[in-house]
Amino acid sequence: MLIYGKQPVYYAIERHKDRIKTLYLAKELDKKEYSHLMKMGFEIKRIPEKAAQSMVKGGNHQGFIAEISQIVPYASPFLKKCDFVVILNSITDMGNIGSLIRSAYALGVDAIVISGIKEPSLEPMIRTSSGAALDMPLVIIHNIHDVLHELKQSGFQIYGAVMDGQDIRETTFSSKRALVLGNEGEGLSGRVQKSLDIGISIPMAHDFDSLNVGVAGAILMERMR
Repeated sequence: MLIYGKQPVYYAIERHKDRIKTLYLAKELDKKEYSHLMKMGFEIKRIPEKAAQSMVKGGNHQGFIAEISQIVPYASPFLKKCDFVVILNSITDMGNIGSLIRSAYALGVDAIVISGIKEPSLEPMIRTSSGAALDMPLVIIHNIHDVLHELKQSGFQIYGAVMDGQDIRETTFSSKRALVLGNEGEGLSGRVQKSLDIGISIPMAHDFDSLNVGVAGAILMERMR
């Protein structure tokens, strides 16, 4: 598994150095920084810019690429131990997913469930979350109704972001709670909305339809924690 970009790579170096197999450098570092990296215990290889671009398929690596051990998602029974879970349903934009993972980790969410994506790629999730996905427990379940049923059986109250939902500022939340966030364009399907215990929304100050899911998700998580 490859991650790249200075911020996610340094996040891995500082917090998960045992996961790093090889660090590839495509830029010159000052002696102090290079000496610090040499003491970390993993292999360091200097590579030309052209080779770096080929490795990341044209991505913005900023001179830092790391090969790390594979992330193994948690199995769904882990969710029973959680109090606050966020479910991402059919969200496809990696920038949004990364932003939501980063916010969830910062705001005390216990686990992220990724649903509605057949084969989610973990590498871009790590990169776009600035490394937070290395610490945020991730559960991957394709069918959202399976996880909703499992959570309800475990005593969770299910809240979902919907346009005409209850004002988030006036909502009281259960101690075991799950927030469901839907697709960037279509939101939550009618069937998913019927499975919610409470639909919630963020009132707009002006005549404006909605917020980006990454921004809305962060606001809802903050209100729910």
